[in-house]
Amino acid sequence: MNSSNSRAILRRRDGHHARVTFEELFFDLVYVFAVTQLSHELLHHLTFAGAIETLVLWFAVWLGWQYTCWVTNWFDPESPAIRGLLFTIMLLGLLMTSAIPGAFEERGLIFAAAYVAIQVGRTIYVLALLGQDHPLAPNFRRMLGWLCISALFWIAGGLAHGEWRVALWAIAVLCEYLSPMLGFALPGLGRSTTRDWTIEGGHLAERCQLFVIVALGETILATGATMTDAATWDPQIVAGLLATFLGTLAMWWLYFGTSSKDASDVITRSDDPGRIGAYFHYVHAVLVAGVIVTAVGNDLVLAHPLGHLDIAQVITLIAGPAIYLVASALYRRIVYAVLPASHVAGLIALAVLVPVAHATNVLVMGWLTTIVLLAVCLYETRQLRASRRPTAAG
Repeated sequence: MNSSNSRAILRRRDGHHARVTFEELFFDLVYVFAVTQLSHELLHHLTFAGAIETLVLWFAVWLGWQYTCWVTNWFDPESPAIRGLLFTIMLLGLLMTSAIPGAFEERGLIFAAAYVAIQVGRTIYVLALLGQDHPLAPNFRRMLGWLCISALFWIAGGLAHGEWRVALWAIAVLCEYLSPMLGFALPGLGRSTTRDWTIEGGHLAERCQLFVIVALGETILATGATMTDAATWDPQIVAGLLATFLGTLAMWWLYFGTSSKDASDVITRSDDPGRIGAYFHYVHAVLVAGVIVTAVGNDLVLAHPLGHLDIAQVITLIAGPAIYLVASALYRRIVYAVLPASHVAGLIALAVLVPVAHATNVLVMGWLTTIVLLAVCLYETRQLRASRRPTAAG
């Protein structure tokens, strides 16, 4: 493709925040389904092995979205060439996501093949659009090299069974998750730097924020679906509904109410937005994982509010908010260069709940974890108001 054609598909950089397009919002609908599938997969396989398998599948889902997000940051989703690419990835993503329940059984090869088609196919297509001489082409060639390496492990895992599939797919995930940290370095192709990734920071931050909305929306959908299936709406169920809703609201407020705008400003004003953008993606993978695990915990609270907890349920109810607080703390570390004491205190409080769990029931434990999140929210809100309060003159 000649230079004029390649410029036609690039986003215009005019110094203003690049808006998220309707094509991107439509694309994200597949990931609403993906997050739902993952939470159901973990709920139905609430074991250590099930948690590892769900984690591997989650990273596949996230990496497919993340790499596409970087493409739509560089290229205009409203151009026919990129719009067609997004719609093709949506179809493959729908196939991949539909295979999640059987990904470690009979549909492993389907899952792997669809995922490889997304990652490798998208990169080859973009390279063809760019041509050999475009400044972004070397980065995409290095990226393609690493994606081809990981593809070998994805396909081999799809052909393998049991623990071999888990191990091979875990290696594939590591290839794709860690290679950007190394600048996609490959012999003969060199290494990229984050300054080569001339991203539009505000757009990238907004895309991450919208994915958090997708994940939080899934927790609301799961709560509503469980309520609908309940035979009777007794006081315990209503109390469970209130606890799970307030917990979701607390996660929303910790992210959007106290830091998301500042995060957008940080990446937009950075002299190396590619580096900050990479940090954002690494942290959001963990943050959304916390939301998914919390959604599973919400299902447990509504399905068995008065039931006694086994070890898997205790870990699930506490791990969801804990993972979220860890990621939220790291997010704030990136934005404010300070590790928030409130989050550390919240993690300690959640740890203290572990020995308490066996003396209570699922509903009470759901309320206790929600109270911890609300306490962190209250502290952060007070800190935010104090920081914005005008000082007296003189």
